[in-house]
Amino acid sequence: MVESSKMKLDALDKKILNVLQTEGRLTNAELAKRVNLSPPATHARVKRLEHEGIIRQYAALLDRHKLGFDNLCFVEFNLQLHSVEQIQSILATVNSWPEVLECHNVTGEYDYLLKVAVRNTQALESFISQKMIPLDGIARIHTSLVVKEVKTTTAIKLEE
Repeated sequence: MVESSKMKLDALDKKILNVLQTEGRLTNAELAKRVNLSPPATHARVKRLEHEGIIRQYAALLDRHKLGFDNLCFVEFNLQLHSVEQIQSILATVNSWPEVLECHNVTGEYDYLLKVAVRNTQALESFISQKMIPLDGIARIHTSLVVKEVKTTTAIKLEE
C-alpha cells in the first residue's frame, strides 16, 4: 500500500472523497452532478482513488443500539513479553473476536487499545473473564465503559 502522504489529490479528488464518505451509495451520475464533472471523468477518478488505496472499501454503518449492542467499551491491555511470536499470536486471537471493532497499538501506559461492542454488562464480563484474562501473554487489562457517545464519525474532512 502506498503512503497517503505521498498521494497528490486535487480539489476534485477531495470533493469526490468528501461526498463519498457520507453518501457512499450515490450513483456515479449523481456524484458527477455534485462535483460538477462528467460521469465518465468522475468514474475514472473514483476508480483511480480505489486503485491507489485511498478508497479502501465501501461499507454500511449500522446502528449498534438498534441491533442490541448497548455497551461500547475501550479495553486497554499490556503484554507480558514483547516477542514477535507472542505479539502475532495475541493479535491473531484478538482480531478473530467478533466483539472487537478496532484494535490499535498505542503509546502510553498500555500497549494496545480495543474498541469493543457487546450487548450488555454480562456480555462484557464474559468477554473479559472468558476471553481476555485466559489469553496467554496479557499482563494487565483496563476497561472503560462508554456512558455517552459525543461524536462518532468515519469521515476525514479534506480541504478542497
